[in-house]
Amino acid sequence: MANAVWHTGYGIEINLSLPDLGHPGRPDLLREITASVAERDPQLLECLAHHYGRECLSETGGKSPWMFIRRGRAGGRRPLVASHLPITHKATPAESAQHKATKERVVETASRYGLEAEAEVPVANRRSVSDAVVTGPAGIRIGWEIQYHHLSPSSVHRRSANAVEHGITPLWVAKDRTASLIDRAPWARVDDMPWKDIADGKEMVIRGGYRHLQVWKCLPSSERHCLLSEGAGHCGAMHADWFVPALCLPEKKPVPIEDLILQSATGESVPVYVPSRSNGRAGRHMWVPAADSALWQEIVGEKTPLPAAPVEDEDVEITFAEQEIDRTCRTVLNGR
Repeated sequence: MANAVWHTGYGIEINLSLPDLGHPGRPDLLREITASVAERDPQLLECLAHHYGRECLSETGGKSPWMFIRRGRAGGRRPLVASHLPITHKATPAESAQHKATKERVVETASRYGLEAEAEVPVANRRSVSDAVVTGPAGIRIGWEIQYHHLSPSSVHRRSANAVEHGITPLWVAKDRTASLIDRAPWARVDDMPWKDIADGKEMVIRGGYRHLQVWKCLPSSERHCLLSEGAGHCGAMHADWFVPALCLPEKKPVPIEDLILQSATGESVPVYVPSRSNGRAGRHMWVPAADSALWQEIVGEKTPLPAAPVEDEDVEITFAEQEIDRTCRTVLNGR
């Protein structure tokens, strides 16, 4: 994070800690630099250290030297801060082939089941395009988003919220355990397979993102740990939690992608959001059998809606500390 940036269009330094940004003759400057990166040149704002040829930590920290402006939090203050944009990942030929093969497999599988399916479907307001939309007999619309390379969490939230707003349930597909989309929207993880295997119909199972509800009484004879006790004790109460097929008791068979294509469109499998016990602002997205979802709602006593995408408060008053410009790169390298 930094308190100043270089404006490549005007060739000026911008001091984010000053009410006029150091340029009283440019009243629209704040609006220009806080515009969404999607609505401006991503290289409009540059790290000052990078511009002046000094050490820019972004170059070793997995970020780019290009910046975006956001409202920070520092105690009770809300200063403007500049942060480095992630390095834009362009799909390799192999990733592009995997993406195309997976998209075609979704459409072809759905059609084989007699479902309506279409590729490259623009959402009503054309702010995004779903890789494939599968429509079930009752009108359930599933928007398949094949994402085999990096996408920012904010983009996942924005595109998911846009889909839901237009009656489409998003279903994001990843191949990486560390993909940023995981648990930020309904998702499924598959193996990293060669595109030819995907196209040829080789078994493609869901490795993550699909779970089953397990209910058990917490007794010494139980094979599961107590959810309430930090130790190895047993409380005697009934517990319920979600497990991937391999960790169910007894173990359940993995779900092939063909089953998820069919069941998500027919409502036999549904998306569920389970808030974290320790942090109400966090939680897990997952696909589950509809019967398990109904039982879970009975157990918790209410239906937990999918969380809305976080919205930045545009009306919050910005705090200006009126500091000297810091031309040192302050990018955070720990990924937080």
